[in-house]
Amino acid sequence: MKDFLKIFNIFVLVALFSIGQTDAQDGFVHSYSSEYEYPEEKNIREKLEEWQDLKFGVLFHWGLYSVPGIVESWSICSEDVDWISRDSTVAYDEYKRQYWQLIDQFNPTRFNPEQWARVTKEGGMKYMIFTTKHHDGFNLFDTKQTDFSILHGAFKDDPRADVTNYILNAFREQDFMVGTYFSKPDWHCEYYWWPMFATPDRNVNYKIERHPWRWEKFQEFTYNQIHELMTNYGDIDILWLDGGWVRAPKQDIKMDEIAKMARRSQPNLLIVDRTVHGKNENYLTPERSIPEQQLPIPWESCIPLSSDWGWTPQAKFKSADEVTKLLIEVVAKGGNLLLGVGPTPEGIIQPEVVARLKEIGEWLDVNGKAIYHTRITPVYKSGNVWFTADKDGETLYAFYVPTESETEKANSVFIEWKDNIPRKGSSMVLLKTEQKVKWKQTGNTIRVYPPKDVLKKNEILVFSFKNNNR
Repeated sequence: MKDFLKIFNIFVLVALFSIGQTDAQDGFVHSYSSEYEYPEEKNIREKLEEWQDLKFGVLFHWGLYSVPGIVESWSICSEDVDWISRDSTVAYDEYKRQYWQLIDQFNPTRFNPEQWARVTKEGGMKYMIFTTKHHDGFNLFDTKQTDFSILHGAFKDDPRADVTNYILNAFREQDFMVGTYFSKPDWHCEYYWWPMFATPDRNVNYKIERHPWRWEKFQEFTYNQIHELMTNYGDIDILWLDGGWVRAPKQDIKMDEIAKMARRSQPNLLIVDRTVHGKNENYLTPERSIPEQQLPIPWESCIPLSSDWGWTPQAKFKSADEVTKLLIEVVAKGGNLLLGVGPTPEGIIQPEVVARLKEIGEWLDVNGKAIYHTRITPVYKSGNVWFTADKDGETLYAFYVPTESETEKANSVFIEWKDNIPRKGSSMVLLKTEQKVKWKQTGNTIRVYPPKDVLKKNEILVFSFKNNNR
């Protein structure tokens, strides 16, 4: 067991499949590490176990890009790919200048973090990650390292200008585990994108070996900003670091020193240095995708509710049913689902999103015991039935997810799967009605007979039963 907790090499991580919807950023998503290293510290492993119990979280992207409703910070990145678009009639340097000036327009006068916390709690979410700084370098917290922050823009005179403080407090009051997203690259910082040179891509735009002093200033800048987040904002559960191309040896920010500093103030902190294998990547984060196979290590699929992470006008949102199906698959494969939501430029979650979260939450109110605090089963899928188990393995849960072809089977009278056999003589319960349902076994095949009126609705059904192998 000790060897297992030390290092677990995962080779199936390379195999991902894409989510069906065509997304604006399909051309660039973070892959993830091909190896995983369990934390050595007992308290961090215990915190990781608590996090794995939660299963469903929310990630908020909100910033300057919310004003025009564009794809996060990426329009100021000079890379020729389809999903990074900008006005072709405006020169790149002029576009960047105009983008930086959005600080004078980002004025979320309806800022309501209590609404964010309330509607996501009603949606069944249990933890929250807030984007304190994206790659554009615009800070949504009170930093002393730069004036490029919400406290020096159009919202500066509002008593709640330090929005990170109010967001974290609102979610703590709703019993969420809270985390801070922080971008390691900073395209506004002159120690990362030096104005002396052009900015050809997302990377540092000068040779570090020729200008070590400048890079040391960036290391100091990054260290100080994370120190501010870790010391000025109460208890933080997760430090979620993005921009995995900033890593040793080429763009070394001395991550071990940052982690040591962060845990002096936050001793139980989970650190997620995305895509950077090692002790500072406490769980893996496949983006816009779900691993092909079940993984017996801590991981989280981060997937936006719409095509983009931030708010965009006329966004097409996934339905509540689509999100529920994603959640079931992720949990059955051993992960958590982190759903991306973009608050509006005014500072609220829009009605269309509220409605979807409410519907997801209503489903979880009925079926949540099959999601929260569960773990994987050796057989996690049979046809269109997925499985989870209580932590002690005593109770199993079966999720029947209708397929399009089965919607046409109006005369279906049973649900069938192989393996995961109920204990002989035990009851099977349909969580929706809390009623016992008939079942029978033939070899390793199980047939379940829900009430006909329930089955014909072609909706997701969840059953609980005792595990025959316990």
